[in-house]
Amino acid sequence: MRILTPMHPILAAPLLKTLRGQLIVSVQADEGSPLREVSIIVALSRAALAGGASGLRLRGGEDIRGVRARLEAEGRNVPIIGLTKNSHPNTEVYITATPDEVREVAQAGADVVAFDGTDLPRPFTVAELVRATHAAGAMAMADISTLEEAQAAYTAGADIVGTTMSGYTPHSPKQAGPDFALMDALRAEGLPFIAEGRLNTPELAAEALRRGAHAAVVGSAITRPDHVTRWFAEAVRGA
Repeated sequence: MRILTPMHPILAAPLLKTLRGQLIVSVQADEGSPLREVSIIVALSRAALAGGASGLRLRGGEDIRGVRARLEAEGRNVPIIGLTKNSHPNTEVYITATPDEVREVAQAGADVVAFDGTDLPRPFTVAELVRATHAAGAMAMADISTLEEAQAAYTAGADIVGTTMSGYTPHSPKQAGPDFALMDALRAEGLPFIAEGRLNTPELAAEALRRGAHAAVVGSAITRPDHVTRWFAEAVRGA
């Protein structure tokens, strides 16, 4: 039986209501990957939706526009969380670090803009990214790694937070599995969240919902066969 966080006023937004208790699939391919073509991202996105996903998380304006155009041609309006991944000087912030990147994602057709919401040194504050997102007509999702970062993101006006950055900052634990301790802390404080990060089995994704997640994002285990092959290859060699 699922145990979901009681409805928070933030979650009354129609788009977030449609994602309650649902699976969001992250469809991304790094530069140099054999999957790094828009047509392949579109195909993977359609396959994820055919399998039961209710939303997508996509990287970059080109992919977002390609997927959005195909879905609109099919008469489907699917929630898209969009982001960029770019390196910037003097900062480790990598996910949608600037207002220009926020606008790129929103203008490409993303309903939600995801950005780094951690306390890492950054070129623009979380509040500035939230304002840029809302000005572009999208919802703001702060990818956080700690309870304190989630609290700060909501204070800055974020519409939702995700546990995406857990394990990637100095203040969050490096671990092989999902950060269920962070999910428990968010739930205890009554802070809505989307679970993401190392949810690489159906059981782990379901457990995130039981821990109070509003929705679960799964990426590599579904859309990155090179990563999944590596898991199997390493296990076989280790045997």
